[in-house]
Amino acid sequence: MKNMFIGEYNHTIDLKNRIIIPSKFRDELKNSCIITKGLDGCLYIYTKDEWNKIEDKLKILPLTNKEARAFTRFFFAGAAEIEIDKQGRALIPQNLIEYAQIKKDIVSIGVSTRIEIWSKEKWEEYNNTDVDFE
Repeated sequence: MKNMFIGEYNHTIDLKNRIIIPSKFRDELKNSCIITKGLDGCLYIYTKDEWNKIEDKLKILPLTNKEARAFTRFFFAGAAEIEIDKQGRALIPQNLIEYAQIKKDIVSIGVSTRIEIWSKEKWEEYNNTDVDFE
């Protein structure tokens, strides 16, 4: 499954701000990936190839559109390239940990072409929100 992330995995963040990238996700990410602020208070992780596709799409948004400028700033200013070590750990920048309100327990979920990293509390809160899929 090329560029297809699925599943839900529970882990913790260590004292050095490192998280475990689930083994099912590591092959696709290789040794590094891009992490940024996501919507709904989580973090998004992309392969470099997928990041390049998103970058190309965002480049064509009109500079005259205030919302487009705001979203582009939000998305790119929060982005960082992170390395994955031999143990499958990745160091998460402090500003992103604060943004996602990560304290200890995290949930990593595969969402097609991206991985979302949630604080366990925020994930549970999000899942308890009534969403009508009809």
